Amino acid sequence: MKILFFSRLFYPHIGGVEKHVLEISRLLIKKGHKVCIITEKYENNLKSQEAIEGVDVYRIDIKNKSKKLSVWSWLFKNVNLIKDADVVHCHDVFFWYLPFRFLVPFKKVYTTFHGYESYPLKSKNILMHKIAEILSMGNICIGDFIKKWYGTKPTYMTYGGVNIATSDKRQATSENSAVFIGRLDEQTGIRTYVNAVKQIRKKIPDFKFAIIGDGKLKKEINKNFKVLGFQKNPEKYFSEYNFAFVSRYLSILEAMKARKLVFAVYDNPLKEDYLRLAPFSKYIIISNSPSQLTSKVHYHIDNPKKKEKIIEGAYSWVKKNTWYEMTNTYLKLWKKGFAR
Repeated sequence: MKILFFSRLFYPHIGGVEKHVLEISRLLIKKGHKVCIITEKYENNLKSQEAIEGVDVYRIDIKNKSKKLSVWSWLFKNVNLIKDADVVHCHDVFFWYLPFRFLVPFKKVYTTFHGYESYPLKSKNILMHKIAEILSMGNICIGDFIKKWYGTKPTYMTYGGVNIATSDKRQATSENSAVFIGRLDEQTGIRTYVNAVKQIRKKIPDFKFAIIGDGKLKKEINKNFKVLGFQKNPEKYFSEYNFAFVSRYLSILEAMKARKLVFAVYDNPLKEDYLRLAPFSKYIIISNSPSQLTSKVHYHIDNPKKKEKIIEGAYSWVKKNTWYEMTNTYLKLWKKGFAR
């Protein structure tokens, strides 16, 4: 089967959607399928076309002031990529495909809804979700909060995946340590984490805290903490620290896989639902302020047996949610469409 993915960004760009698409593509290719990805050329030095791990990657150079016009113009010139595909699957960016939904009306097209744009939600974003849902032949929602906040009816609900290896071993770490992995912006809760660490260090001066990531708040955070920037395979850093300060699904799942206690934070009701409606919410520690987070960190340092019980429950859950299972969900979705 020939599968065409649309994704705004893709490897080597680092992010949750980018990793999701890459992991699924790898496994689809192993199963004998052909995968093609259309994405943005976000840096001039990137090739307009190349193969990455067997995936054919096409990058659109956004030159016009209107991104939509740039994308649609490129797609009209390369419409054979759409015509030759057995399945078209959009990762959030359904508007890229919108005109072709009518120009190629019988093409099987699907959508995966990842995350959310901002809070409060804008009516245009809710409308775009609804249009994508109606015009798609099925969808995958990454998180139950999407159903509540966007009114989307999911064909399948999931939270991403991990790769469980038999060689995964838990390493000894200092109990007074934590690592943050993610973008340095409002949605990841980095301000809450750094303010909590300041409070934690009043009682535990040698509390170690590593920040792996980059983003618009880097300059602000760098005033008080060293930022290591984006790293290749950042999940490896979980093994070096006791606690995981992460609030996005894939990072949470990777931390659970590494048998680390997750401390997730929220600062608005949408993000609270993002965390609390997840089936693994009972296996993570959720807070909404630096003082609350600080209190919970101290509690779990002082109560290691309770911490271990949560960690083992989290690992039992996450090992059943692999990229292999996620890939099978995609295949089941597409099979439904062909059965129509």
